[in-house]
This record gives sequence, C-alpha cells and structure tokens, in this order.
Amino acid sequence: MTESRDFGALNLGPALLGNLGDLGYREMTLVQAKALPWLIKGADLLVCAKTGSGKTAAFGLGLLHKLDANRFSTQALVLCPTRELADQVAKELRRLARAIPNIKVLTLCGGSPLRSQLASLQRSPHIIVGTPGRILKHLGKQTVDLKELQTLVLDEADRMLDMGFEDELNAILDYAPSKRQTWLFSATYPDSIADISQRVQRNPKLIDVTDDEPPAAIAQSWCPVTRDNRQGELLRALHAWGGELNLVFCNTKIDCAEVAAYLMSQGIVALALHGDLDQSKRNEVLVRFSNRSASVLVATDVAARGLDVKEIDAVFNYELPPQADTYIHRIGRTGRAGQQGAAISLIEKREMWRLAEIEKTMPDTVIRQQGIPDAKPGDGRLSPRMTTLQVSGGRRNKLRPGDLLGVLTAAGGIPGQAVGSIDLFDTCAYVAVENAYATKAQKQLSMRPIKGRKFRARIQR
Repeated sequence: MTESRDFGALNLGPALLGNLGDLGYREMTLVQAKALPWLIKGADLLVCAKTGSGKTAAFGLGLLHKLDANRFSTQALVLCPTRELADQVAKELRRLARAIPNIKVLTLCGGSPLRSQLASLQRSPHIIVGTPGRILKHLGKQTVDLKELQTLVLDEADRMLDMGFEDELNAILDYAPSKRQTWLFSATYPDSIADISQRVQRNPKLIDVTDDEPPAAIAQSWCPVTRDNRQGELLRALHAWGGELNLVFCNTKIDCAEVAAYLMSQGIVALALHGDLDQSKRNEVLVRFSNRSASVLVATDVAARGLDVKEIDAVFNYELPPQADTYIHRIGRTGRAGQQGAAISLIEKREMWRLAEIEKTMPDTVIRQQGIPDAKPGDGRLSPRMTTLQVSGGRRNKLRPGDLLGVLTAAGGIPGQAVGSIDLFDTCAYVAVENAYATKAQKQLSMRPIKGRKFRARIQR
C-alpha cells in the first residue's frame, strides 16, 4: 500500500478532493496516509493513533467515499464515548461532506430528549454519530434501522471500554449486519482492544502510528503552592505563562465551578465544564472556548473527554490527578501540530507522591520546579478577541452558515473578515465576531430577516 501524502493519489471522488482543497487540507497526516488506502480498499482496520492525529478525517473520507447519497438509509454508524466527541465528529463529517448534495449526518446522544431525535429519524440519515447508550435505546425502540449498514466505526474504542460500554457495544453489534466494514480507532492498544477486535472484525489490518508520530513539544513544570494560596497562584501562573487559549484541570466539579468563578471575579473570561451542565449549556461553553471568545476553560477530566480544540497554548493542573495516565492525557491537548506547548502543575507538599508516580511513568521527561514570575495583568494575552452571539434558529429552521454570514455582511453590516466560526445546532446557532463589531452584529442578526423570518440574537456573557 502506498504511503504517499498526496490526497490526489487516492481514488476519491472529485467532489471530495475539491472540498479538501477548499478546507485547507494540503497533504495527508501519517495516520491518513497509512489508513486511507486500506479503508478505500474495503478492509477492516484497527488503528492506534494519538488524539489530534487526523483520524476523524481518515475514517470520515473512507466512509464518505463508499456512501450512496441517493439511497436514504443508514449506511454508516460512528460510536463515540462522549457527547462532546460525537458532536465534534459529526461537525467534521459535515464539513467533509459539504460538496456532496443531500448527505444527512445525525447525532444521537444522551442528554437530549428522545422525542426531538425521533423527528430527525423520520427520513433515515446516511450517517449516525452517537454514544452507545442512546444508540442502543433507539435500536430497542426500532427507531434506528441498521439493516443496510456498510461501515461501523468505534472511535476512541479504548475509552469506551474504560467507561464500561462493553455490554452496550455487544448489544449494538447484534443489530448490525455481519457483512460490513468495522474500523476501530484507539489511542492505546490494551488487551481489551485486541479482544474486541478479534470478536467484531475480519482479518483486520493493524496500523499503529503512535511510535512514529513526533513527540509533542511541551515544556513541563511544577510550582509549589499551599491549600490557602492555590487559587491566587493559579491566577499568577495564567498571567505568567498563559496564552489565548488555556485549559485548567480540576479533580472535582465543585473545584471546577469555584475556580472558574474566582477567575471571572479577577477579570478573566473563564468558563466551567463539568458534569452538572445540561447539553445546551455544554454546547455553549465548548463553542465559546473553541471560537476564542473565552480565554480559559476550567474542566474536570470526565467532562473534557472528547474535547478537541486545536492550538491550546497551555494546560494548567490546578491539582495533579491521582493517575499518571490522566496527567499524560491532560497535557497532550497542548503542543500539537508542531506547536510549542506548556504544562504547569500546582502541587502541595502532600501531593508530591503523585508527581513521583508521573515521573516514573515518563522517565525520559523532565518536569522542572520553578517559581511563578511576576507578570503584569492587562498585556492582552488573556483577553479574548472574539464575542459569541446566539441566534434563536438552527438546522431545524433550515439555516446554513452562509445565510448568517450573508445577513451579517449585508449593506451597512460588518466586514466578512470580522466574522469567526459559525456553529449550527438543531434549535440555535452561535456566531463569533470580533469584539468591536458585537453590538452591530447583534442588530444585523435581529433586525434583518433570514429566509423570510426574523430570529432573536443575543450576546453571550
């Protein structure tokens, strides 16, 4: 099999290839170059690759290549361990498929009412992306039909097993036809992955690029703190080493909410992501952080699973996690795509054993102790340059990003280069604009009709 990095070397349709160029895909990543030829050939694959390696585009292009857009049946199912990852995968699949008319991608996850999902299932989607529990519930109610399924993808399969989804996965497989392609994507290759591969795949091709990928360039350090000064030291560390996008990890949702509230009280636009948020609020938090209208996301490990925001400048451990693997997973969200990253941990004396365990797991890595230098607040690095507006209409109102962009830039509107990302959900949309144009953008979106009707727009604070 060729490992050319040129997308043109693949037997992809002209619509897919043309769209890749429009999206800025210039050449394949390592996992794409190794996996895509086999995916297109029709093989079952077991792929081990780190988060951020380009695996979503790999399996996305593979399943879109074989999809029949004129047949309205569910031909591909992608299972993800978390709602956040499912949303991100579905969003990427829609981007990859936008040059193919009438492709329908549907997300089915817990946290949303079944009734609203039933309406979207009336006309069978081509691709379903979802979490195992909710998919199994729909299969049991016969509202999802997998009889014409061609491709089953288990994304982050190791994490699904870690989260206890093995029974759900086995039950879902009973509904799937035996004649299909099955692709497993995993960051690690434990025995449990080998076992499930043996049960659900036919002569799979193993592709492991974890050792071939260049190590992330992450400067790791730790700073001594006390129980009483931990919040203040985090604030100082953010001013000293923080950038435009920063992740702060807490071990509990109570700490998560308290730290975010403290940072907000100190003039930093910080958002909390934890298990007590409902789905609509989680969507809003993730959108505001990824579109750069908040500079700090304070998260628990469980809530941050599936988070895939590129170009995170620094990761701060408000406290170290009990497991060394969790630390590695946390800091792996910075220093991607050849960029320099930073990981700073705040440690009390009683927590030094956790640092020792991490250093045992990473014997070739130096985690340096250092004091937090004084830095002047107000240098602009922690000040978001974008503002998010929420629009009261979404995909169910047949809105598209181009509709919102057109209204924003219509006569007397704002310049197109001032508009950032536009994210559509079923009942609402989020639009990022440069701060200076926020009020004008709100007026444009509220006063001008979109597809014959008016929608409300409000600035998210």
